[in-house]
Amino acid sequence: MELLQGLSSRRSVRGFKSTPVPEEALRAILQAAIRSPSYTNTQPWEVAVVSGRKRDALSQILYDLASAGTPSSADVPAPTQWPPALAGRAAEHSARRFRVLGIERDDADGRNQLRLQNYRFFGAPCIIFLFLDSTLGDWSTFDLGLFAQTLALAAHGLGLGTCLQASVTHYPVAVRSFLDLPPSKKLVLGISLGYPDPAAPINRYESARAGLDEIVKWYR
Repeated sequence: MELLQGLSSRRSVRGFKSTPVPEEALRAILQAAIRSPSYTNTQPWEVAVVSGRKRDALSQILYDLASAGTPSSADVPAPTQWPPALAGRAAEHSARRFRVLGIERDDADGRNQLRLQNYRFFGAPCIIFLFLDSTLGDWSTFDLGLFAQTLALAAHGLGLGTCLQASVTHYPVAVRSFLDLPPSKKLVLGISLGYPDPAAPINRYESARAGLDEIVKWYR
């Protein structure tokens, strides 16, 4: 796949086939991701790849916590407010996604069931968790974002799909306990990964992007 084509065609996948991802494909994706740039080449990313029975067991733990309404204790708190332009984009994104699925604004149960699918990893056979040491700051978080984007693009290049998920980081204590990791490892992101299911209605949805003139100022 040509690079610019890959950049323009990548999108979040929220419906996956159950087909397992071969280990050689996972290794190739991660090998590409570790070439990501980082501040003074610190390479701060720490990665946990969970599949098979471990994936199923962890999914059930997180699903049960979310179903019970357990409050989030995320290591990286969600934003509490956005500038108006960004808030408008987020609201439009949610509304368009619900329309694709036929979920009405007042359908609280339908919206909740969609939310809970995050903890089923949208059916993906693999979930990747990205961690940082808790002593690290903003630059390392930026580096981890670069790693995540490279991983997603590498997966796309191999015909795989990804969904970068903040929701699966809401219960970091449970994730760390399951993976036998110390409290010093800050859970930043989860990435569901697998082969896209073209029959899944949600995969018909493609998020919009702001035009260049909205975000770019030219100085000549």
